[in-house]
Amino acid sequence: MAKTSQSDGSAGLRLAIVAWLITSIYYFYQYAMRSAPAVMVPEMSEAFGLTAVGIASLVGLFYWGYAPFSLVAGVAMDQVGPKAVIPVGAACVAIGAIMFSTGDPTLAGIGRFLQGAGGVFALIGAIFLVSTYMPASRAATMIGLTQMFGMAGGSAGQFVVGPLIGSGVAWDSFWFVAGLVGIPIAIALFILIPSRKQSQTASKPSLGVALRGFGTIFANPQSILCGLIAGLIFMPTTIFDMVWGVRFLEEGHNIPYSEAVLRSASVPFGWIIGCPLLGWLSDRIGRRKPVIFGSTALLLACMTFILFGPPGVLPPYFLGLVTGIASGSAMINYTVIKEANPPELSGTATGVINFINFSMTALFGPIFAGWLAEASAGGDRGLSHYQETFQPLLYGVALAFLLTFFLRETGTKKAREAAPPQGVELPAE
Repeated sequence: MAKTSQSDGSAGLRLAIVAWLITSIYYFYQYAMRSAPAVMVPEMSEAFGLTAVGIASLVGLFYWGYAPFSLVAGVAMDQVGPKAVIPVGAACVAIGAIMFSTGDPTLAGIGRFLQGAGGVFALIGAIFLVSTYMPASRAATMIGLTQMFGMAGGSAGQFVVGPLIGSGVAWDSFWFVAGLVGIPIAIALFILIPSRKQSQTASKPSLGVALRGFGTIFANPQSILCGLIAGLIFMPTTIFDMVWGVRFLEEGHNIPYSEAVLRSASVPFGWIIGCPLLGWLSDRIGRRKPVIFGSTALLLACMTFILFGPPGVLPPYFLGLVTGIASGSAMINYTVIKEANPPELSGTATGVINFINFSMTALFGPIFAGWLAEASAGGDRGLSHYQETFQPLLYGVALAFLLTFFLRETGTKKAREAAPPQGVELPAE
């Protein structure tokens, strides 16, 4: 009987790993859709009849879908399970990409919103599968690996798509084909994600249960701290690199387009290394805060040098790569918020941190675009304009470092230290 139970457990774990893997591939796909606009701003400006700032606002609609639907995705995972919602999210990304390819500003705006609303189910779904089916001692590592897939997509959305556009592939053709690619991904997700057993549902799905879950998570100050720290660490990637990175290098440093694309893509490539590496390190030492502290300090140094350092001192891809590695520590907060809240609210907790994180990008993205337009007075942009506009990102990273002091340590080593020694009975009440 014990052998049968062990065999069933191994089979269940293998199935969960397969489900996590295909969900991570979906995350790769949606992240490529998220970052691809950075390498085709001039083409889209001409097609939509918008300025570069107007294109940034259109592209930023992704986060207006991504942020609020984080809450929907999180509670949906807890209440109805991943199989019921993750494939629908992938289908929305595919449909949104096809709508974006039309070149009509209204349809493209709706399509970009759909890409964000559907895309959020990838990360939250993958983290839910990790939290539900995999050992807690590997949580940060697996969540880091999940983000590795995402940032691999983010990097591919620049260094693969950039040369395609540069070689003459039409921007609208790219989006139409990308939309078609998403359809088989949605079908594979529906087939491979295991159905949720009735015993796994803690209570009957209802609005009241969802609201109580949100109340529990939002009432915990540690949840808010996790979201703020992750958002402040993440904004240099989502706002600066993935929207303005290529233009910054072209206009601020006179770097040719093809080289600028590769340098900008080195940031998400750094995430490919940093997310699993920092997650593994956090699991290895059994603590979360030291890794966040060290990585945030390194990120601040890199961003300062990118904006204000003399060019040509460091190797071309070094700063972007190290920036990506350091900013990968944002994902450790996704582990912390899960550990700081009830385990049955794992999906809701992930949705809340994603909501806070990307609401910051959705809110501040247009603000930074407006500041850049104001700094350049609507004319040609130079290095000083980018420095003036994006200097506040440095203050944000510094604030993330300070807020980490107030974060409660949740690593496994801390938990073991808090537990009573084996063989020692607790005193009677």
